[in-house]
Amino acid sequence: MDLLEKYKNTWKNQPEDDNKLSSVEIYKMAQSRSSSIVKWIFIIGILEFVVLNSLYFFIDLDEAYAEYEKIGLLNFVYYSQVLAYLILFYFLVMFYRNYKNISAIDSTKKLMKKIIKTRKTVRNYVLFNLGYLTLMMIIVTIAEINFKIEDINTKQILLIILLTLVVTLVILGVLYLFYQLLYGILLKKLNRNYKELAKLDETN
Repeated sequence: MDLLEKYKNTWKNQPEDDNKLSSVEIYKMAQSRSSSIVKWIFIIGILEFVVLNSLYFFIDLDEAYAEYEKIGLLNFVYYSQVLAYLILFYFLVMFYRNYKNISAIDSTKKLMKKIIKTRKTVRNYVLFNLGYLTLMMIIVTIAEINFKIEDINTKQILLIILLTLVVTLVILGVLYLFYQLLYGILLKKLNRNYKELAKLDETN
């Protein structure tokens, strides 16, 4: 049983005259914990962005771009990456704004709404990353097949598609577990805070 749960049980057993003051204190504790959780979501988002982009130092980009140019995807890859970075920056800004907003809220209902908004932001962030990767894998595979269409038969095409499907599912599975580890634990704590606030709101 964590500190907030103990505090809540103590509050329930207090005389009625003290409940109003204690509910405010419990709210402040829930707000502080929610703010801390959202701050960590923002920090993890920044670290993830930095670490993943640092991987480019270990990849031969010239070779990769040469391959994209050969199959006619150079412009698509370039502009899609620019768009992806803009969207990622948007999510990081939203993470920061969620943190600042939760830190300044003075109403239980508003805090509950911000918790819901934060959960949706994280969910959309994860879905975007997984969706973008899936889209890129599909488009690159189609372009590769189209480029080699005269040199490969139907069986080879099906094999390429199957291999791409398996690789994509494995990567998506690993990334999903990665996101569950990074954000899932924090979101569960945030959801627990939301339920506590909902109970608190019902008693007032």
